Formats: sequence, C-alpha cells, structure tokens
Amino acid sequence: MKRLDWYIVKKFLGTFFFSIVLVLSIAIVFDLTEKMDDFFEEQVPFREIILDYYLPFLPYYMNMFSSLFIFIYVIFFTSKLAGNSEIIAMHATGMSYHRMMRPYAFSAAVLFLLGIYLGGWVIPKSSERMLNFTDKYIDHFTSDHARNMQLEVEPGTVLFIESFQRRSNIGYRCSIEHFNGKSLSSRTIADRIYYDSLYNWHLDNYTQRTFTGLKEEMTQGERMDIVMPITPDEMFVTAMQAQQMTTPELRHYMERQRERGSGNVKAFEVEYHKRWASPVGAFIMTLLGVTMSSRKVRGGMGKNLGMGIVLTAGYILFSTVSTTFSVNNVMSSFSAAWLPNFVFLAISIPLYIRASK
Repeated sequence: MKRLDWYIVKKFLGTFFFSIVLVLSIAIVFDLTEKMDDFFEEQVPFREIILDYYLPFLPYYMNMFSSLFIFIYVIFFTSKLAGNSEIIAMHATGMSYHRMMRPYAFSAAVLFLLGIYLGGWVIPKSSERMLNFTDKYIDHFTSDHARNMQLEVEPGTVLFIESFQRRSNIGYRCSIEHFNGKSLSSRTIADRIYYDSLYNWHLDNYTQRTFTGLKEEMTQGERMDIVMPITPDEMFVTAMQAQQMTTPELRHYMERQRERGSGNVKAFEVEYHKRWASPVGAFIMTLLGVTMSSRKVRGGMGKNLGMGIVLTAGYILFSTVSTTFSVNNVMSSFSAAWLPNFVFLAISIPLYIRASK
C-alpha cells in the first residue's frame, strides 16, 4: 500500500461514511415525521425515543443497506477521479488496471469485516431495544397466545398443546408421546399443563398409557410433575426476533428447532445467510461500481449515477422477491440470500474484463 493507494482508500471510506451519515439523517427525519403521531398518542418519553429507537436505528439500517450505499458511492467518487483525469494519470505512471483495484479491494475488505462484526454481534443486541420499542409503542407483533403447537422437545419425545397462554404459562389439552425408535412406548394426555421453573412442568387430570409389546398399562391421576427441556418463551419466538440473535445464537436456535421437527425456521435461515451474503456484496458492488465509472465520459458522472440507481433498485427488488420465494418454500434459504450476489457477480466479471482492456 503506497501513498496513491491510501489516497483512494481515504476517498472510498471517507465518502462512504460521510454519505451514509447524511442519508441516514434524512431517513430519521422522514421516519420521525411518520411516527410523530404514534409517539404523542402513546406519550412515549423523549429519552426512550432517542436511546431505544433512533440510536439503534442508525447501525441497523446502515448495515442493512451498506452494499447498496457502497455501489452508489464508489460510482460517485470513481467518476470524479475519472472526470479529473486522475485515473489516466495513474495508468500513465505504469499502474495497471488490476493494480489500481488493490486499494478498492482493501477498502471493501474493511467494510466486509465491519459488516460481519456489526451484523453478527453488535446490531442484534442494539436492535433488541429497537424491536421491543416498536412492539410496545408502534406495531405489536408479539403474541401472548399460541394454538396447535407440535414439536419434538428432545429425541423421541413429541409435545402437542392445543392452546397456550404466555402470561399465565398455562396450556390446555396437551399430549406427550415417547417413542422408542419408530415404536410408540407411552402417551400421556392431560387437560392442563403449566410451567413452573427450570424446565419443570406440571400436568393436571392426566391419563398415561404405557405400551409393552401387545400389552397396554393405563394410569390416571390429578397431578404429575415432569421435566422437559423447553420453556414457554421458546414457543413464542417470531421471525422478527431472528434479528435480535447473535450469529452463534441464531445458528444454535436453528439446529435446535430442526432437531425438534419445527417448521418455523425458514425466516431464521434467510436471516443467517444474509448476514454473510450482505457483507460479501461489498466486494461485488465495489467491482461493479469501479468498472462502470473508471472511464472518462462526456457529460460527467450523471449517466453513471443514473445507471447505478437503476441497478441498485434492481438489487433491492431481486433481494425482496427471492426472500419471499424462500419463505414460501419456492427456493432454498441459501439461494434466496446469495442469488442476488451471484447474478450481479455474473454481470460484473465481463464488465471488469472489458474495462481492464
């Protein structure tokens, strides 16, 4: 890395951080205008609005749209370099096109590592406050009641609860089935089940059937104490809460839900893959932005910025559509998160080869 490399790095990162702060400041003004009535109606304290909503708002949306911001800003300052004949001067010194990409790749790597760290560890903890604030004052997306829940709480043990109340930790009409391989070894039915603490559950008015070969033994009682490795909070995890989990927590949750046979993991899988696909998009968008704007053209940077905005809109549309397809089981979660990157990489490579010649 030489002085000219650091010059490009400062241009890259400086333009990115300055512009993203400017754009997010405008976004906050529009968001505040839209939600002002909700804040007044709910009489939300000013301190909570700042600390629990808008403070986490900045890194959350910065990380979400970082790849798209990178694309536009790379086009902006690279077009400016080309318009000032600075890129021509670089090539006149003997610097090849591939060598010129080194500071761009270094800057994209910095943003890649920053995106991995923020998206995987910092933002989930801060967005927890923002989502709790949203649920409390703006849009109530959590529920205190669940119906027809069926899951494998541990290998060979399947729990079914027809209705469960979160506030009271009480469920109604439940059954617990134990399997030995593919054979049913016992089945317990109860009118009511409620959670105590530390995985301790209680059954009221139960009937238990135990199967041994062709023999069946039935016992009944008013109360039975059992231990099951599940808590009521795990029954009420929504797709929105995937954003509140760190990457290791998210991976552990998906593995545990798959073991239990739960089908409510698609949104969590998409969120997990996006945490890796979005930072990788920094390299692809940088490559595409440089190849589109490194040539000096008549009319300045207006044409390049226009094309950049159109492609950015296409990227957002592509990501949204692929995510919807994944949630509806039309495509896999991996494909939904990575397909936009693959498509734009396929566009970037021929353009880069052409530009380097």
